Amino acid sequence: MAFEGLRENIAELDENVSSYLEHSIEYAKLKSFKISMVLVTHLAKVLLVGTLAILALLFLSAAVSIALGYALDNSIYGFAIVGLFYLILGILGYIFRDRLNKPLLEMFSKYFFEEP
Repeated sequence: MAFEGLRENIAELDENVSSYLEHSIEYAKLKSFKISMVLVTHLAKVLLVGTLAILALLFLSAAVSIALGYALDNSIYGFAIVGLFYLILGILGYIFRDRLNKPLLEMFSKYFFEEP
């Protein structure tokens, strides 16, 4: 008689553990899907805005280079000045590249460790 009650409790425990594991796996799948979709949407936005910004920057750089060339009576000087400006920006970006990690980690940890 006591063994019958124990057997029922063990069967119920097994059922509860199985249900818990099944729901935990489903939760992990949903959480990973949410995080991957946040990453994909952020990446798509960055690519779209970045591509448009680079195109705009290309045309503006050409216009500034030509205008400086007219002002200096030598178009090579205009393009050289704009090129040096971008070289300086690239060097500064390389120097401060490590400062990008903190904002990225904060942004994605907000999605990863968010409570349901």
